[in-house]
Amino acid sequence: MKSLLLTNEFPPHVYGGAGVHVEYLTRELSKLIETEVRCFGDQDSKDEHTSVKGHDLQNFVSDACPKNLQGLMKTLGQCLSFNMDPIDADVVHCHTWYSHFGGILAKILYGKPLFVTVHSLEPLRPWKREQLGGGYDMSSWVEKTAMEMADCVIAVSEETAEDVRGLFDVKEENLKVVYNGIDTDQYSKTSDKQTLLDYGVDPDQPVVLFVGRITRQKGIIHLVNAIKHMDPGFQVVLCAGAPDTPEIADEMHDAVNEVQKERDGVIWIDDMITKEGAIELYSHAEVFCCPSIYEPFGIINLEAMSCETAVVASAVGGIKEVVVPEETGLLIPVEQLHEAPYEPVNPEQFSKDLAAGVNRLMADEDLRNTMASNGRKRAQDKFSWTAIAEQIVDLYKEYSK
Repeated sequence: MKSLLLTNEFPPHVYGGAGVHVEYLTRELSKLIETEVRCFGDQDSKDEHTSVKGHDLQNFVSDACPKNLQGLMKTLGQCLSFNMDPIDADVVHCHTWYSHFGGILAKILYGKPLFVTVHSLEPLRPWKREQLGGGYDMSSWVEKTAMEMADCVIAVSEETAEDVRGLFDVKEENLKVVYNGIDTDQYSKTSDKQTLLDYGVDPDQPVVLFVGRITRQKGIIHLVNAIKHMDPGFQVVLCAGAPDTPEIADEMHDAVNEVQKERDGVIWIDDMITKEGAIELYSHAEVFCCPSIYEPFGIINLEAMSCETAVVASAVGGIKEVVVPEETGLLIPVEQLHEAPYEPVNPEQFSKDLAAGVNRLMADEDLRNTMASNGRKRAQDKFSWTAIAEQIVDLYKEYSK
């Protein structure tokens, strides 16, 4: 059997959880079956079981195209490019809407069974219109079309599967749940401190950490607003880059500037740091905080747990299936609007509640240590990439008969 994975992100061009997922899934799938990856970028590699080919259409979009549509047009062009070379795989497996148009074409042109893994859903991310304008309607249409014509839709959490049921016409027998995973050998506690030193983090002072992109989805502004309610005596490290829009970048800049005037030890790392750098930060943090307002899975919480760090996270989406409250961390309830964009009804209260959770754990070393140990064990026991790849291959066999 051979699988063709279509994806936007693939190493070395990874900026989110979907890219992490595809990287490790590819590694483990290739131990079981022949695996091909077609992705966005300049990658070009091949070994006995895996081939990777980047599709980078630098001059595809004309300068006359509206700026907020240029990314969309390039995405559609890359999906066309995915299908220019013959497809000899037994199944085509898409990751994120960026690749879905490529999967639609592969199913129609080559008659290949189509698999779609749901990492997020466009209808639950309406703030993307801020970035894409009318392109958001196109991305939503592409996603809906691919989901409803897929032979198998794979949700990364039970909560995400419920979202799929509510939003799309997908047959129940075609909807499956397979969790994201973690490489616990790689994501393990380290004594290395160079990343901390490089960015001005004092390794001898306690740290509350955020790692993620600057997006509405990740709720970073709510965390920044929570800092003024946090107890003194510890650093707050915001490892946050790749803003969705200039507007949210400006909003983040203004918010961080305000809290830095009132409190020492608020450090903003606005780079997308390396995996090794993130592991160092996780390892030296007392608490990891995830304030997402929408999160199909929340792989960053699993990364922190694997590095033996207690977690304070919003009780939304798949996070509730990763973090066990009072055992591996704290889940912060958030009353949200009943319709997208699902922002908190009371943002100030949400920020206060995040701060209260952080304050509780920062004041209780024994509880933090217990949660850290429990988190590591849960990551090892429940989220193995080897087991996940085996589940995916079983689904390939079941739905490609």
